[in-house]
Amino acid sequence: MERREEQLGAAGAGAAPALDFTVENVEKALHQLYYDPNIENKNLAQKWLMQAQVSPQAWHFSWQLLQPNKVPEIQYFGASALHIKISRYWSDIPTDQYESLKAQLFTQITHFASGSKIVLTRLCVALASLALSMMPDAWPCAVADMVRLFQAEDSPVDGQGRCLALLELLTVLPEEFQTSRLPQYRKGLVRASLAVECGAVFPLLEQLLQQPSSPSCVRQKVLKCFSSWVQLEVPLQDCEALIQAAFTALQDSELFDSSVEAIVNAISQPDAQRYVNTLLKLIPLVLGLQEQLRQAVQNGDMETSHGICRIAVALGENHSRALLDQVEHWQSFLALVNMIMFCTGIPGHYPVNETTSSLTLTFWYTLQDDILSFEAEKQAVYQQVYRPVYFQLVDVLLHKAQFPSDEEYGFWSSDEKEQFRIYRVDISDTLMYVYEMLGAELLSNLYDKLGRVLTSSEEPYSWQHIEALLYGFQSIAETIDVNYSDVVPGLIGLIPRITISNVQLADTVMFTIGALSEWLADHPVMINSVLPLVLHALGNPELSVSSVSTLKKICRECKYDLPPYAANIVAVSQDVLMKQIHKTSQCMWLMQALGFLLSALQVEEILKNLHSLISPYIQQLEKLAEEIPNPSNKLAIVHILGLLSNLFTTLDVSHHEDDHEGPELRKLPVPQGPNPVVVVLQQVFQLIQKVLSKWLNDAQVVEAVCAIFEKSVKTLLDDFAPMVPQLCEMLGRMYSTIPQASALDLTRQLVHIFAHEPAHFPPIEALFLLVASVTLTLFQQGPRDHPDIVDSFMQLLAQALKRKPDLFLCERLDVKAVFQCAVLALKFPEAPTVKASCGFFTELLPRCGEVQSVGKVVQEDGRMLLIAVLEAIGGQASRSLMDCFADILFALNKHCFSLLSMWIKEALQPPGFPSARLSPEQKDTFSQQILRERMNKRRVKEMVKEFTLLCRGLHGTDYTADY
Repeated sequence: MERREEQLGAAGAGAAPALDFTVENVEKALHQLYYDPNIENKNLAQKWLMQAQVSPQAWHFSWQLLQPNKVPEIQYFGASALHIKISRYWSDIPTDQYESLKAQLFTQITHFASGSKIVLTRLCVALASLALSMMPDAWPCAVADMVRLFQAEDSPVDGQGRCLALLELLTVLPEEFQTSRLPQYRKGLVRASLAVECGAVFPLLEQLLQQPSSPSCVRQKVLKCFSSWVQLEVPLQDCEALIQAAFTALQDSELFDSSVEAIVNAISQPDAQRYVNTLLKLIPLVLGLQEQLRQAVQNGDMETSHGICRIAVALGENHSRALLDQVEHWQSFLALVNMIMFCTGIPGHYPVNETTSSLTLTFWYTLQDDILSFEAEKQAVYQQVYRPVYFQLVDVLLHKAQFPSDEEYGFWSSDEKEQFRIYRVDISDTLMYVYEMLGAELLSNLYDKLGRVLTSSEEPYSWQHIEALLYGFQSIAETIDVNYSDVVPGLIGLIPRITISNVQLADTVMFTIGALSEWLADHPVMINSVLPLVLHALGNPELSVSSVSTLKKICRECKYDLPPYAANIVAVSQDVLMKQIHKTSQCMWLMQALGFLLSALQVEEILKNLHSLISPYIQQLEKLAEEIPNPSNKLAIVHILGLLSNLFTTLDVSHHEDDHEGPELRKLPVPQGPNPVVVVLQQVFQLIQKVLSKWLNDAQVVEAVCAIFEKSVKTLLDDFAPMVPQLCEMLGRMYSTIPQASALDLTRQLVHIFAHEPAHFPPIEALFLLVASVTLTLFQQGPRDHPDIVDSFMQLLAQALKRKPDLFLCERLDVKAVFQCAVLALKFPEAPTVKASCGFFTELLPRCGEVQSVGKVVQEDGRMLLIAVLEAIGGQASRSLMDCFADILFALNKHCFSLLSMWIKEALQPPGFPSARLSPEQKDTFSQQILRERMNKRRVKEMVKEFTLLCRGLHGTDYTADY
């Protein structure tokens, strides 16, 4: 022990040569931490104190810092240091010192029973950690001993002080167990031991809780202690007496919160569902709280109503299946469900007047799932009972989703409005889920209510009521296929009858129309009923998001039925774009909507509309191209380029052979002549080049230019062919002047779509060789400042190998330099760049045989690649990237086996490589495992994960739990 302390002391001194870890220095550092105004000094002090806590000297100074003449901050640090030493460095303590350490801690806890509470808690945590490390062998009856020692009459501390100290110790013991770093096998032993020790705790807690003379502070501590112990999965039947006592304590306002926590924790433990008889006994106790709940709601006591609701939901949500199984008790469970319904519909607006109703929503999902999981006969019985309940739930939820009055809503803070928005989304999700239970009858129900409200002449309706009913429709129509519903035509007919006098109602009308866009595509005769509403709303900036997104949905789903309305849609859209009513993102959506719309027109019509639509922007761009670059005209340029690229994203005049295929599909040729997008691009090409010439050093502008072509290429595929030569030439000039990642990404798209076609191979090969040469020069100058360029370059190389390996046959491509640069990129700290480099090697290595230059460079420099991979696995790269490095090892093994078997033995030979923690046997085992596995990539990934943990000294620790 002494020798180990000397070694640790030396390490500590090396870490902080300026200060020794003495009592005086620790006190100075604490003073600096708490009182020095300089933040740098505080940080230095904190760093030094953390080293002090784990140093061997901590065993000596901790006790001295606990002396009665020290201030609580210093005493607290001493207690924390003891806890850290016991919990993390247990193996440093000789077994013959266990008892004296235990006795010292008991003595200190007794002293602090009437002292500082924060110090007492830390000391209790330290003793709890000691107990967990000694249980069950070295301290078999730890809890019983604690109870006995603190009940001894000869203590200098008064009875209440001792009782509170004991309760604090018993409370932190299970909590410390939950967060302890005990190995898994020890955790199981200690859990079993604590379960037995429960017998020494619960009778004491029952006695203290039921004793009339127990002061409130003791009873509160008892409830917290019980709450802590039940999380050890104590059998629910053993908790019955304490749960009942906690229900009684709910009547005491001082004990209310602690009682709620204890009851909820006891009911919610996963094992509780096994004790059905106890659960059945709890239902009347929960139902007995209804009067207290009603009183709390009446008096606006949100804390009490919230607490009671938590208890009812905990019982219902965690045990609905077990309680539904008790068919003979169906009425009492239904009463509990109705109590939860009351909580869902609690009066007031969330989150201003109440915060309880949101707690109940998950319960309704759980109950529905459990009912629908029964066999047909039992399900039919419960459907009969619960369908009316769920229809009532829909009414309650739609009432809760209603907006407050305009005046009241005006006083809400932005945070309250956002919480209400999220709450309505949760209600929407619940309604969508409930549709599975209630089916088409739910839509009929909503439609009938809406119809009655809109056609009733007896009483005026509130806009909030209408909005909520429409919101219900929208929630279901957004995700459920309503194409076969017989009420949607009626709903579409009702919408124009709604008097829209409010932004929230107008928004919901828009979103409801948007949700029905697929239905409109199947029933185009109804488009004219709602389209004027949408176009009218486009002119209102307050309805920007809802009106533009709805128009986009209609244009996407119904484009083949929109030609009669196209002129009007384009005219209104142009008007709002020119008036700059909408924010940038909505302008982009609007351009996408127009792209969908124009796609269905004849080419002549498209070109005519395109001319009127984009001419003003082209004129503006021409003007901007003449100006000296400055921040304001840069924003305007990026905006105009963004509008064009969003228009070209969706403007697609050729029809896919199969709409469900991926982006690789071929397209039917356009019979009417050149593609309109290509016509426009060719017209503006010179202008774009002019803009670029002035803005080449601005990444945003270059990115915006590349986006126009990238989106056009993705949409047009082969139709883009006429543009390939001039675009390749422009990209080459751009990249040669100032290399940017966006230019490489666009080059990758061109390689992906056109490199395999003989007609386009020459310009693409020339561009590929040019960007490769420029990027390799960049590597020579120092690529660390350009991880994005390196990332995009690696992706381009991988794409070239995948689509057209012939690009690597050209003598002008320095494959050796490319290989070495990719090895260098493996060592970058940026994860995406490393991932892209790994992707390049997994494409390159399978080409060893077919591409001579690749085979040659792998033979010459493959060992360098292997060493870089082993270094990464050894600890130089993030553990999250290990699968990528495993892919390289797998590819090496599969395609270069004889070379790998020679390299891996040589590479792992030097001591300390790739980690000083590895033994020669472990390295040997790893190399043999890798070389054996040439077919199963998953197994190689598992081997690499195991090996990297060994390299990092993490194998078998808690850190590997989620790995």
